[in-house]
Amino acid sequence: AERCGDTVRIDVHDQGPGIDAAHLPRLFERFYRVDKARSRKLGGTGLGLAIVKHIAQVHGGTVSVESQPGCGSTFSLLLPATAPSSAGGNDRI
Repeated sequence: AERCGDTVRIDVHDQGPGIDAAHLPRLFERFYRVDKARSRKLGGTGLGLAIVKHIAQVHGGTVSVESQPGCGSTFSLLLPATAPSSAGGNDRI
């Protein structure tokens, strides 16, 4: 994680098989799975990244992914370094 001005950036890298570019636009949709052969019985519901996206947005941030087949993936979470103002005056993150 690193702070860049008013933003905190958290990157998660893997060395997995990577994700084809055709799947990237839909990767954060609810119930979307790259591997259609996977069932809930084998693990995963296709909700994890959609939940991450929602939590990031609620906190005024974004999440993105860069990936190439054979080269792994990098997921980046960008969040405000300070809590957004709220009507209740509670600035806790």
